Amino acid sequence: MTDTALPDAALPDGYPAQAEADVVLRDGSVAHVRPIRPDDTEALHAFHNAQSDESIYLRFFAPMKRISNRDMKRFTEVDYEDRMALVATIRDEIIGVGRYDKVGETSAEVAFNISDHYHGKGIGSVMLEHLAAIAQEHGLSEFVAEVLPQNRKMLNVFTDAGYTIERHFEDGVVHVSFAIHPTRKSQAVRFAREHRAESKSIQGLLNPASVVFVGASRRERNVGHQVLRHIVETRFTGRLEVIHPEVDEILGVPTVRSLADLEGPIDLAVVAVPAQAVGALVPELARLGVKGMCVISSGFAETGPEGLELQLDLVRDLRDNGMRLVGPNSFGLINNSDAIRLNATLSPIVPPRGRFGIFSQSGALALAVLDSADRRNLGVSTFASAGNRADVSGNDLMQYWIDDDETQAVGMYLESMGNPRKFTRIARMLSAQKPVIVVKSTLTAFSTPPGQTVRASKASPAAMDQVLNQSGVVRVESIREMFDVAQLVLHQSLPAGNRVAVVCNSAQLGAVTADSCVARGLDVTHGPVAVHAEADGAAFRQALDAAFDDPFVDSVVACFIPPLVTLEEEVVRAVREAAGRSDKPCVATLLGLAGVDGAHDDHMLTEVGGDEVSDDAPVSDEAPASGKDGDGDAARVGVTNYGVVQAIPLYPLPDDAVRALAKVTEYGAWRSKDRGEFVVPRGLDRRKAREIIDGLLDEDPDGRALTDDESAALLACYGIKLWRRIEVHNAEEAVAAADELGYPVVLKSLSPLVRGSSLINGVRTDLTSAGMMRQAFETLDRRLAPLQANQFVVQGMAPTGVPCVLSTTEDPAFGPLISFAVAGATRDLLDDIGYRVPPLTDVDIQELIGSIKAAPLLDGHQGLPPVDRRELADVIARVSVLTDDIPELASLELNPVMAHGHRADVLGCQAMLAPPDRRVDPGRRSMT
Repeated sequence: MTDTALPDAALPDGYPAQAEADVVLRDGSVAHVRPIRPDDTEALHAFHNAQSDESIYLRFFAPMKRISNRDMKRFTEVDYEDRMALVATIRDEIIGVGRYDKVGETSAEVAFNISDHYHGKGIGSVMLEHLAAIAQEHGLSEFVAEVLPQNRKMLNVFTDAGYTIERHFEDGVVHVSFAIHPTRKSQAVRFAREHRAESKSIQGLLNPASVVFVGASRRERNVGHQVLRHIVETRFTGRLEVIHPEVDEILGVPTVRSLADLEGPIDLAVVAVPAQAVGALVPELARLGVKGMCVISSGFAETGPEGLELQLDLVRDLRDNGMRLVGPNSFGLINNSDAIRLNATLSPIVPPRGRFGIFSQSGALALAVLDSADRRNLGVSTFASAGNRADVSGNDLMQYWIDDDETQAVGMYLESMGNPRKFTRIARMLSAQKPVIVVKSTLTAFSTPPGQTVRASKASPAAMDQVLNQSGVVRVESIREMFDVAQLVLHQSLPAGNRVAVVCNSAQLGAVTADSCVARGLDVTHGPVAVHAEADGAAFRQALDAAFDDPFVDSVVACFIPPLVTLEEEVVRAVREAAGRSDKPCVATLLGLAGVDGAHDDHMLTEVGGDEVSDDAPVSDEAPASGKDGDGDAARVGVTNYGVVQAIPLYPLPDDAVRALAKVTEYGAWRSKDRGEFVVPRGLDRRKAREIIDGLLDEDPDGRALTDDESAALLACYGIKLWRRIEVHNAEEAVAAADELGYPVVLKSLSPLVRGSSLINGVRTDLTSAGMMRQAFETLDRRLAPLQANQFVVQGMAPTGVPCVLSTTEDPAFGPLISFAVAGATRDLLDDIGYRVPPLTDVDIQELIGSIKAAPLLDGHQGLPPVDRRELADVIARVSVLTDDIPELASLELNPVMAHGHRADVLGCQAMLAPPDRRVDPGRRSMT
C-alpha cells in the first residue's frame, strides 16, 4: 500500500506514484519509500541537521553545516527520469535518501545518505534495489559511484547486493561501477533479505515477550472478555497489560486506565474496541514501541466503502509508524510453545502443542480448523487468522515458518491470494523443507471474501493447479483432506516412490483399496493380500512383515474390518510393531475408526459417526489424551525424515487413506527431485528490447498489436528468429511473394477460425511452382471466403514436425504466465495446456513440455521422428525471460512453433502491448 500524502493536484509534474512502496526493514519494522518532492525541503533540512559531521563528510566529501537553498532546490526538484531521488520515511521523518543522476547514455551516478539513528536496518540496500529497478525502466543499465575509502558501509551496500562490481582507486576516491540488471546472485540476495525481514516481523507478532490488551470487558459474552479470558487461561508467559478505564482488575489481571499510563517496550497489541476507535490507538502504541497490532474488531472493509476507507487509513497509520497489522476482523493468534503459551483468539478450543502451523483467513472457518485439529488431537505450533488480510498475509506466515523449528508442516486455508506470484516463490522455498498443505478452490473474484482486495486471475483453474504444483504445495479440496494429509506427513516418513503394498482381512476390501491406489497413480506391487476374515493379530502381523520386507514396496496400506469379536487393539498393535521396524510409511484403515495410533495402551481411537464428530473433522491425531503434550511421549515407534515422532495414521475408509498417501507420494517426488537452475539464455539484448518497447508506447501510449516486423525485431533481441511471412490478397501477389522467398513455400490463412484448427484446413504446403501457388490460392480463397477467413500469407516451407503453441499473458494476479500446448484439437477442445510462472528453471521447462497429455507426439508418433526437445526448451527459456523482463507485453503467442528433429522454428507471432499495471511482485522489495 502506498500513499502520496498529498492531493494529486499538489504533486509535482511527472510524479511517479507507482514508485511508492512500503517495505519491511531488517529488524521487522516498516518504512515507506517514495519519490522526493519539493515540499520535502524542511524534512530534508531536519534529516541533514541530525546527521553527524562524519556522515555528512562521507556523503559530500566536505563539511556542510547546512544545505544551501540552491543545493536544496536541486536535491528536491528532479525530473523522475534522468534525475531520480527517493526518501525512506517513518512517522513522516526522513530516515534515508537515495538518488541517481544520469551521466551517460545508459549510466547514472548513484548516492545514498542514511540516518545515523537507523544504520543496520538495511535501508541502503532497499534504496539500491528500488533505484536500480526505476533506472532500468528508463533505459539505464549501469550505476557508477564515487565513495571515500573509509565509507565501508556504503561500499558494502554495493558489494553485498549481488552485482558484479568493478572498482578502481584514483585521487583518494574509490570509483565503483556495476551493471544493474538483476543477476541470479542479486535476485537471491534480494529474496534472502526479504525473507529475513518479513520472518522477523512475524516473529515479533507470534513470539511476544509482552502484550497489551485493549478492549477488555467485564461482560462474559463480549468479544473483549472472551479473548482476554483465553489469554489468561493459557497462562501467557510474558508481561500482560490490560486497559480498562473504570475497573482495577478483570479476570484476576490488574488493569491500567489508559495506554498513556504504560511504559514500553511492548511487543504486541491485541485490540477489540469498536472499529472507529482503533485508529486513535496508533500514536500511543507507537510510543510504546509496539511491533504489531492484532485487531479482532470487525466493522472495516467487510461492511462496505466507509469501512474500507477506515481500514486503509488504519493500515497507512500503522505502516507510517513502522508497525504490522493482523486483521482487522481477525480471529486471532496462537503460539503453543511452552516459552510463549498465547491464545489470543475467540476460540475456547486450543489444540495440544505440536508441530503443525496453521493459517486461516476466515474467522468462521478458523473455528472449524481449530476444532478439527483438537478433535484429532493434532498438535499445533502456531495459528494465525488474517481476517480482512489488510497487511499480514499467508506469504508473511510462510516466511516465518521457514525458520521456525517448532513447525514441521504447514496447513493453509486460503480464500484469496493478494500476491499469487510471491506466494508461489515463497511456497517453493518452504516446500523444499516442510510440507505445505493448501485448501484453495479458485482465484476468481467470486471467491474473494468481503473486506479482501485481490486482482482476479484471468487464468483457468487448471493454471492455478499447475502453478501450485510447480511450487511443491500439496493441494487439497477440504479441511478434512488437509488434516488427512497432515497426520501422515507429521508422523511418517516420505515415500521413496509410488509402489505400494495392500494388506487386508477381506478380499473385497483389498480389491477396492487396490483399485483406489491405481486410480490415484500408485502402483500396487505387493498384493492385495487378504488374510482370513477371522485371522488374529499375529496372522495380520505376518502378512504386514512380508509387505514391509518387500524391496519393491515404498509404502504400505493396511485395511481391517473388525469381526464380531473385537480385535481392534490387537490389530493396531500388529500394525504398530510391523511399521516400527521399517522406515517405509504406513497408513491404516480400521473401518469406523479414525485418528493416529500413539503406540500406547491408552492411544486415542475414536469411533466415527457420533454427534460430536463432523464430516470435516474426523477425530484423534496424536496419541496423548487432552491435556498431554501433543508430541506424545509414548509414540516413539520411530523417527521420520522430519526428525519427529512416528505414529500410525488411521483413516475411517480406504479411499481416505489412499488419497492422503497419493498426495504425500507426489510431494515426496517433488521434494526429492532436482529442481534445476534458473535459465539464463545467451545472446540477449535487453537494452535494444527496452528501446523498442519504449518507442512503441511513445507512439501509442494506450498500447496496440505489434506488426510482424516489430514482433520479429523484439524476438530477435532475445535470440528468437521469427520466420518472415508476406501478406497477399490475390494469386499474383502470392506468386510474387513465393518468388521473393524462394520455393518451396506455404500458403496459409491467418484467420483465428482456421489457424491451428484440425477441422478446417486453411493451409497448402510444399508449393514448388507458380502454377501450384495460383491453384492453391484460388482453391483456398473460394473455400474460405464464405467464412470470411480468406486472409492469407506466404511463408517459406519449414521441415515437417509437430506444431506447438507457446503463449504468455500478463495476468493481473500471477504477472507473467506461460502456457505450452500442441496445436490442434487437444488444445482447442480438450484444454490440454501446460502452465508455469517464470522465472523458470531448466527442469521447469522440461516438466512444462511433458505436462500435457499430447506430449508423446513430441517423442515420435506413427513413424514420425522425435523432435529435439532441447531446441524447443531453448525457445521456451527465451520467451520466459522476455515476458519476465517486459511487463508491457500484455500477451504473446508463438503459433505455430514447428518442432522437429533439428530445431524449433517460430513461424507465427501475435503480440500485444499495453501500459503495464504494477506487478504484484515487482523487481524490488515491497509489501504487496
